[in-house]
Amino acid sequence: MAEKLLDFSQPFDVALLDATIAAFYGTGSKDERAAAERILRQLQEHPETWTRVVTILQNSQNLNSKFFALQVLEGVIKYRWNALPIEQRDGIKNYVSDVIVQLSSNATSFRQERLYINKLNIILVQVLKHEWPARWPGFIPDLVSAAKSSETLCENCMVILKLLSEEVFDFSRGEMTQSKIKELKHSLNSEFQLIHELCLYVLSVSQKPELIRATLATLHAFLSWIPLGYIFESPLLETLLKVFPIVAYRNLALQCLTEVAALSFGDFYDSEFVKLYTIFMVQLQIILPPVTNIPEAYANGSDEDQAFIQNLALFFTSFFKSHISVLETVPDNQAALLMGLEYLTGISYVDDTEVFKVCLDYWNYLVGELFQSESKMENPSSISPVGLQVRECSHVSLVALFLQ
Repeated sequence: MAEKLLDFSQPFDVALLDATIAAFYGTGSKDERAAAERILRQLQEHPETWTRVVTILQNSQNLNSKFFALQVLEGVIKYRWNALPIEQRDGIKNYVSDVIVQLSSNATSFRQERLYINKLNIILVQVLKHEWPARWPGFIPDLVSAAKSSETLCENCMVILKLLSEEVFDFSRGEMTQSKIKELKHSLNSEFQLIHELCLYVLSVSQKPELIRATLATLHAFLSWIPLGYIFESPLLETLLKVFPIVAYRNLALQCLTEVAALSFGDFYDSEFVKLYTIFMVQLQIILPPVTNIPEAYANGSDEDQAFIQNLALFFTSFFKSHISVLETVPDNQAALLMGLEYLTGISYVDDTEVFKVCLDYWNYLVGELFQSESKMENPSSISPVGLQVRECSHVSLVALFLQ
């Protein structure tokens, strides 16, 4: 009976597909599951199946059937997209966009259909890799405009932007040509002003935790590549530092600050990095007082608490690798710098292999720096007083650490 699904000369039987999918996922006998698997494999490989995707999505009562249809559609987008007539490409693009907007605009459907929406988001990003910007130049403006109409829709727009950034900057190798990757990166950079304004607006105005977390996650994906002016010549950094002490957003904000801490492009923004570190240390002493036994706090803490200490290790090691020399040159930073090294020393005692690896990597880096600085000690004036004290403190920290 299920073979009827492979007959494309007649209307597609969505109910039969649902029954076949149900049999495959365990409601039938072993033989029925094997037969269902064979039919579904043939259906997935059939070159015309993608033409039934919209029918399946509109009429199926089985979520697994919808995921099956989206899997078929994803394969077409990846491998046959440019061979499709423009009318069919536009039809797919518009349908996927409309369904996402419809489901994301309503808070109830957005929560209930979250897995389905996430898969649709992935499909949309796959389309964007082909269509944007040349054949879909208005995508970013349209997305930002739509985001302002509903908080749940805005939250999903953040998810789409995060996925797009990850696809272009992290996962694109092997799937797109270098010229296409370059084109997409240029487009993201040139249109980031709209995204930047939307993110700042959400973080400044919204009281919805899910939306704020989604925005911070999106910013985390962006911060490694956006033009530095958007970080240091706008309220973005100030906003992240304001969000950082709030428990619900602490880890995501710290991940964003770590991305900034790892940036290093000459000395033009040195004063901004010093300001970042100074404010951060004031806030950190409230969140995690210096007298805290960090290994004990880690051992007894929740998953969020442990993640915070892990993220804190990444922040300090990233910042010190890139900017410790800037902190050493300003006497007013001495106490904060030494305190940061003490925090990192405490974190190094945490009984967790990954945390220790992060700290050890920095201590190994610092040993190399200290070794090189010994050659300058014949001329002590070449090192600032703060630098000398930091190096002395670092020597003591390292000796204490490795004697444990």
